[in-house]
Amino acid sequence: MSNTAKTLVIASAVAAAVAGSATTATAQAKEKCYGISKAGQNDCAAGPGTTCAGTSTVDYQGNAWTLVDAGTCTDIELPAQADGTPRKGSLEPLERDLPA
Repeated sequence: MSNTAKTLVIASAVAAAVAGSATTATAQAKEKCYGISKAGQNDCAAGPGTTCAGTSTVDYQGNAWTLVDAGTCTDIELPAQADGTPRKGSLEPLERDLPA
């Protein structure tokens, strides 16, 4: 194996290691935020009757979650509910805005 080929192999291995650690750091800086997704835009399982990403059927469905930057979930501004009650994101599933 030539020196150039060895250098390319080592550079590729280093690049892969750096990319893997960057992904881990990004994933650790996120958290599930319930009740903020528009219909069909949740990240994964939105309670009974759903399987994964994009399966929520109601805007701001309380048991559907989206990954957001850690520490921002409850600060996300959302439209008020039909009765005027403010909507907020939650780190736990909510009982509001569930499909009929």
